[in-house]
Amino acid sequence: MAARLVGDVETTVDAFHRGGFHLVQPAKGAHRSGVDATIVAAAVPDGFAGMLADLGAGAGAAAFSVLDRCREARAVLYEKSPLMAECARAGLALPENAHLAGRAEVVEADVGLDGKAREAAGFPRDVYDWVIANPPFNDPKDRATPKAEKAGAHVMDEDMLSRWIKTACAIARPGSGLSVIARPQSIVEILQAMKGRYGAVTVMPVHPRPSKPAIRIVVTGIKGSRRQMEFAPPLILHDEDGGTKFSARAKAITNGREALRL
Repeated sequence: MAARLVGDVETTVDAFHRGGFHLVQPAKGAHRSGVDATIVAAAVPDGFAGMLADLGAGAGAAAFSVLDRCREARAVLYEKSPLMAECARAGLALPENAHLAGRAEVVEADVGLDGKAREAAGFPRDVYDWVIANPPFNDPKDRATPKAEKAGAHVMDEDMLSRWIKTACAIARPGSGLSVIARPQSIVEILQAMKGRYGAVTVMPVHPRPSKPAIRIVVTGIKGSRRQMEFAPPLILHDEDGGTKFSARAKAITNGREALRL
């Protein structure tokens, strides 16, 4: 769709879920959403009808994905970047997203805050029925991200994952779910942060092809559960000889037709 301005930044309007919803996001110089957001959104069960929190929501792709698939769900999108928060609000104002607008709001706040500062920023205690997070997961020692706006969405600060998981636990009610997507090398930090807060932890690796190592993990847990950890069957994005086309399962998940069923 045609480009538009958010503030003085040129943006594009992009269709997701085969036109199920549209996203307003910067044309360049900032994070642009892709399959990671739709995959972590698919960790929320089919038929979810509660209150969702999307931590580090960006332009809203993950939360919008849940709301498009789960038509009785509601969501609060937490985003630190003023630009990305404004893009999310612009997305909710699109006529194409009328089925989402009344069920979502955007809060500009830092997920990494703690204690009273976190509550003052708009994070209530023990409220949400599910929390999803697509946090920055590039190590600062990896290839540098030159644009500050993009770096904020891509590069981890020290202890970022543990601080985000602490926030997720604080704002969620007992028995609620948390789903995080990250790089496989972050699994130790994620599991350590979830220990004592979440049980029934399920780790699902995401592989580009059956013969290739995992490039992502989706980690889901239930607040207060004592059930032991499990590894779920992997999600394979592309068939071995399928070129760039998604596998049938990956296509259904990224298009909002199917949940991960963890």
